[in-house]
Amino acid sequence: MKTTLTRFRGFLPAFLLLLLMSNCFQAEARTAAPADSVDTFLTTIMQQKRIPGLQLAVVRHGKLVKVAQYGLANVQDSVPVTRHTRFVINSITKAFVGVAVMQLVEAGKLDLGAPVSRYLPGLPVAWQPVTVRQLLTHTSGLPDILPEGAIVTEENETAAWAKVQTQPLDFPIGEKFAYNQTNYLLLGKIIDQLSGMPFAQFIQERQLNVVGMPLTTSGDAHDVLPHSARGYTYFQNIDGQMHRGRQLRNMFEVFSPMLRTAAGMSSTAEEMARWVIALQKGQLLKPTSLPTLWTPGQLNNGSQDGFSRLLNGYALGWPTVSRPEHRAVAPVGGGRSAVFLYPNDDLAIVVLTNLTGTNPDTFIDELAGYYIPDMKVATGFGMSPGLRALHQELRKRGFANAQQAVKQAKKKNAQLQLSEAEINDWGYSLLKQEKVQDALEIFKLNVSLYPQSANTYDSLAETYASLGNKALATRNYQRSLALNPKNTAAAEYLKQ
Repeated sequence: MKTTLTRFRGFLPAFLLLLLMSNCFQAEARTAAPADSVDTFLTTIMQQKRIPGLQLAVVRHGKLVKVAQYGLANVQDSVPVTRHTRFVINSITKAFVGVAVMQLVEAGKLDLGAPVSRYLPGLPVAWQPVTVRQLLTHTSGLPDILPEGAIVTEENETAAWAKVQTQPLDFPIGEKFAYNQTNYLLLGKIIDQLSGMPFAQFIQERQLNVVGMPLTTSGDAHDVLPHSARGYTYFQNIDGQMHRGRQLRNMFEVFSPMLRTAAGMSSTAEEMARWVIALQKGQLLKPTSLPTLWTPGQLNNGSQDGFSRLLNGYALGWPTVSRPEHRAVAPVGGGRSAVFLYPNDDLAIVVLTNLTGTNPDTFIDELAGYYIPDMKVATGFGMSPGLRALHQELRKRGFANAQQAVKQAKKKNAQLQLSEAEINDWGYSLLKQEKVQDALEIFKLNVSLYPQSANTYDSLAETYASLGNKALATRNYQRSLALNPKNTAAAEYLKQ
């Protein structure tokens, strides 16, 4: 996989780009249906994150209930996103591989618990005990053919494959989760071997053709595909470090053919949604296979791990969101696209964009709240049970009673613990909802609970400053700086 960035010298000013986005949206999306709250939410997100183009598809109760498109597929030429625009989906490709593997399991050709050496003889001795499931869940410990900074292309893939086989294991098999493209390279070889055809052809025949996905294909930036969205980023490499700037830049991605089980597919939100529908309706796998497909891998100690606090597990090509309410399976790709499927809620949401750094996984739960009221941010969804109970109490009594409510709650439950970081996140969530006074009370609560934390005073000071209360902003910034002399934001405010 190779990613290269080039400067886009014809970058449009932000206000002109957003105007073009708005016009494109009016020209196509609104001809299908009047703008609704979901459209408003997404156009706001696009403005905040400066996303050139985006596609949305929503599946509810097995039916496609919303397909929409916004902004520009090609900024240079002012080409709008349409429902036929193809977006690169990067590592969401792995979810298709997971389905392909389960199809081989159903056919009796593959055992997830078998060592990889059963299907691929001649691998390094240290690799041979790794199971197929451990490849799928990134718990193998194998060395990565794409370590940071490495580039593998069609020209050097043979040498790269030979080199990675000489490397030692990164850690004992099954000891931890480590995202690794070597795992999916081997899965591609297994699919080739057991299906009797190249893995791309197997996925084409057994999934894409079955669903009817003519716009979904495998390839990279070298391939000329009609209706393809251009890729963009605000990041650039400066002296070996990635920095985010304000200038939009072109992004070109090249995927070595042997690594196209790891990334390399392009699709549309609508076709991805139809694929999800087919999967849930038993057209691609038996319904009894889905729990296996979506069960996160376990480490040797019985725990699970994933990309983040939200994406906290990894199943068979599908990252997972494990939580008491509204669990999800959630393939993500390239920091630009995501598919969230909520099995217990009969809901799926597909968001594809052409901007690396969009990270739709950070806002798809909010989108889900428009279809599942219990998931709205305003109801406290995503909070720990104790904090959500406090949230519900304060909605009744008023946020000015926050400190008193916590004292009463602790009298009833002396073991109650409220995380400083989570309370801080709650305050900023309220700011995002433009509930500044409520946020102020939550930041005051955090200071009362964690009086030795520089960060609690910093957040409180920032909120006072936004309200124009310079005296209290100054007082709290002074306290924050005393606790953390390296707080440059506090020092800068006090200097001014």
